[in-house]
Amino acid sequence: MHPMLNTAIKAARRAGNVINRASLDLGQLTIGVKQQNDFVTEVDRAAEATIIETLREVYPSHAILAEESGLSEQTSEFQWIIDPLDGTTNFIHGFPQYAISIALAHKGVLTQAVVYDPNRNELFTASKGGGAFLNDKRIRVSKCVKLEESLLGTGFPYRVFDHVDTYLAIFKEMTKRCAGVRRPGAASLDLAWVACGRIDGFWEFGLSPWDMAAGALLILEAGGLVSDLSGDGNYLQTGNIVGGTPKVFNQLLQVIQPHRTPALQA
Repeated sequence: MHPMLNTAIKAARRAGNVINRASLDLGQLTIGVKQQNDFVTEVDRAAEATIIETLREVYPSHAILAEESGLSEQTSEFQWIIDPLDGTTNFIHGFPQYAISIALAHKGVLTQAVVYDPNRNELFTASKGGGAFLNDKRIRVSKCVKLEESLLGTGFPYRVFDHVDTYLAIFKEMTKRCAGVRRPGAASLDLAWVACGRIDGFWEFGLSPWDMAAGALLILEAGGLVSDLSGDGNYLQTGNIVGGTPKVFNQLLQVIQPHRTPALQA
């Protein structure tokens, strides 16, 4: 295992312990609102601090982009991209669908990925060129080739509603053309589930890099495809992502692209 991946795993498991302890008494949480429908708790901050401390112990010069603390002052060809608790709204409500997401980019290229589900103790990992794994077992995207037979994941707009009409038009068509659509509420975990074949494709708009980075690498290393809405690789910049098995991915794009507006091109 790559030493940087090993460090990320250690950080994720330590953060998972913080989250699991807090989940035993959700009534004690102090909940803040960053913007409409975007919540933060002391658990998010504590988990993030734990992750950063663990990474800094080994890689003090690496740059960090984290959801709660933002972009670190360091300039480095290595950047850790961290979501300490993806699915905070689920966590607050005791809905057991949330995860820790840690990715490493080297010169802008994703090279290491960890998505850890502390509820199920499921650890998804990937290294660029080394494949994707769930609890040390190799995973692959599903063999699904037809959109009409696929189970899809998505994320409804919940913070910014500029593109909600476009999204609803796409959702309506997808619902008619696939076997089912699910919205569990934690994008990093949704992407990890594409990688291990539990769902066959995924799309969402308006995400942040920490929502997507680790999950995107998992899909790529599991034999799937990932892009922005135009089919290019700029999803971390645009915040819009489509991923899936190779065949389903192409059919997802075919449904999505005719609905794009001038303001939602990539």
